[in-house]
Amino acid sequence: MPVVRDLRTLLRLPDFRRLLIVRLLSQSADGVYQVALATYVVFSPEKVTSPAAIASAMAVLLLPYSLLGPFAGVLLDRWRRRQVLLYGNLLRALLAACTAALVLAGAADWLFYVSALSVTAVNRFVLSGLSAALPHVVGDQERLVTANSLSPTAGTLAATAGGGLAFAVRFAAPAGADADAVVVLVGAAIYLCAGLSALLMTATLLGPAPLRLQPSFRAALAGTASGLGAGLRHLAERPAAARALLAMTLMRFCYGALTVMVLMLCRYAWTDSAPGDAGGSGSDGLALLGLAVGLSGAGFFAAAVLTPWGVGRLGPFGWIAACAAAATVLEPALGLSFAPAPVLAAALVLGLVTQGAKIATDTVVQSSIDDAFRGRIFSLYDVLFNVAFVAAAGVSALMLPPDGRSAVLVVLVALIYTTVAAATYGFKRR
Repeated sequence: MPVVRDLRTLLRLPDFRRLLIVRLLSQSADGVYQVALATYVVFSPEKVTSPAAIASAMAVLLLPYSLLGPFAGVLLDRWRRRQVLLYGNLLRALLAACTAALVLAGAADWLFYVSALSVTAVNRFVLSGLSAALPHVVGDQERLVTANSLSPTAGTLAATAGGGLAFAVRFAAPAGADADAVVVLVGAAIYLCAGLSALLMTATLLGPAPLRLQPSFRAALAGTASGLGAGLRHLAERPAAARALLAMTLMRFCYGALTVMVLMLCRYAWTDSAPGDAGGSGSDGLALLGLAVGLSGAGFFAAAVLTPWGVGRLGPFGWIAACAAAATVLEPALGLSFAPAPVLAAALVLGLVTQGAKIATDTVVQSSIDDAFRGRIFSLYDVLFNVAFVAAAGVSALMLPPDGRSAVLVVLVALIYTTVAAATYGFKRR
């Protein structure tokens, strides 16, 4: 299999292996921490969960993270990237431990969200540092292209595995807030390991070059803002990239809306907890949510295997259209029953089509955007990706009943998938 062969080639490079270890540990800790947050917000017995509460949590955690993203490079070009990976993960370990303490203490929600937001804000620097460091550990350009495609996929799978570990710990720990705190502490321990693993590399290995002339910090921030504007203008002149980004943003919106629906189904519709009831552990629903996360991750892995073949046969826009068309048919067919088995099957399908479309979109952006603008466009891409998810949560909060059963939302999402499929297929033909 070409993917396995390419990965084997990269793993012969010792510095790539060390950087990959940091990525896998960092993103597996992310998976543990994110599941801990979700279970605390949605499944805590003492909390009354609603779509609006989920939307608020997503907005607090994702919007500042997204807006910070484009400016992370200003500091990454000034700091040793090995040190960013070291101290960033150590700081996240400390902040995650603080989150666990707040959970145990039953602190006010705003304190909990401030702590969680701090962890995700530091995450932006760590992920950007991992990406910026890759050219320093792979050598030639051909290997860099392969590493750029395999490393993020490996990180996504590590995050999924971390989420699975979080569910296992959650079920093994005593019920209640103590269980959520234990899961957060597991995430903190993995963050600590990720930080210490960065010590396997020398401080200067990952750059930036020490003698490079840097503008002042204020000038760099102003330059970043004006650079984003120039990136938008460049994107407007590249219709292929602009349309691929629009299609991916709409598909991410659909994925976000259905994620909130599944969370509410797991919390109330598939358990003995009544909407508005703050009692009950919801353990059956939590197990089903864990299964949904695992199946969605399996869909991500299937997309990594199938997308190169699909793009080779259909082209990137043809593959995006095929993914959206598959979701158009299967999402309402599986989702309108609101029964666990069909909806869990839909989680697998939606993981595959969403990640498949994202990989194809990455290909379009990388191939049609000039290299001088590529970093800025991917920063905008990151903002669109997360804002679409938060917007979907907001729309879902307005449409979903307390138990999560909304045929209107399922049909609306199917119509959006239909629009994406028709538009991208039409653009491919032109």
